[in-house]
Amino acid sequence: MTGPAVEAAPLILDVSVVVFRPDETLLAATLRSLADAVGPDLPGPAVRLYLVDNGPDDNRALLDRAAAPVRAAGVTVDVLAGHGNVGYGRGHDLAIRRPDPAPYHLVLNPDVVIAPDALRQGIGYLDRHSTVAMVAPRVETPSGTFEPLCKRYPDVVTLALRGFAPAAVRRLFGRRLARYEMRDVLGPQTVDPVPGIVIASGCFMLMRSAAARAVGGFGDAYFLYFEDFDLSLRLAQAGGIVYLPAMRIVHHGGNTARKGAAHVRLFLRSAVTFFRRNGLRGPKGLRFPSGSTPPR
Repeated sequence: MTGPAVEAAPLILDVSVVVFRPDETLLAATLRSLADAVGPDLPGPAVRLYLVDNGPDDNRALLDRAAAPVRAAGVTVDVLAGHGNVGYGRGHDLAIRRPDPAPYHLVLNPDVVIAPDALRQGIGYLDRHSTVAMVAPRVETPSGTFEPLCKRYPDVVTLALRGFAPAAVRRLFGRRLARYEMRDVLGPQTVDPVPGIVIASGCFMLMRSAAARAVGGFGDAYFLYFEDFDLSLRLAQAGGIVYLPAMRIVHHGGNTARKGAAHVRLFLRSAVTFFRRNGLRGPKGLRFPSGSTPPR
């Protein structure tokens, strides 16, 4: 005699993680935190994880080991591999553009640790605010320091100072850099949601799948760097981005200049592309919130 059929949990969230020669320890920590973030409000079967391998090596054994906790939590895990190094944004687009998307999509770096209630907080907010396209998290460094990853629209001088200037020079331009990092609006003590964000970090982007697909995802203009800036601007015009400090993560990311000359060249090339596409003061028609206009 068979019992009643158990209805499968409806799919709520797609998660994409793009890797290239991944650090297994960091990736495992990221995926453990994802497993810990599923629960009664977001059961494992309601989540689908895409591991997008841009690397030249066969990393399936490594990815299987790292993904063991999320599989144990009931999350469906799909590995997308063999397409080569298509770049960060285009790697995520392979997942964003898959058929039958979940209502929400999380772009997640393989060096981020998610707080246990982060997904509940983010999805809950999007459920309650149906016009918002994306929520951005509160970010801390591994040492617990607040990391300002939401930005005002950049200018060339500020980007150069922030990315490449010595610490002594950056201190001379502290007020300029603080404004770019929205420190007058966002900080360690911010507890309420802040709407009107125009640029958010690509390390953790919780979006409505429909909005992400409608604006074309990350697109093909960038290989690495600034693809998150560009997507943020489009999402800001397609419903808006809200900074949600109750949605917390830890980011292990590093400074571009410390990654070597190849990364610096990619950064500069992408910066040129970004300003050619969006202008020195932002795309026409973009409504910046009060106090968030680009520096003159």
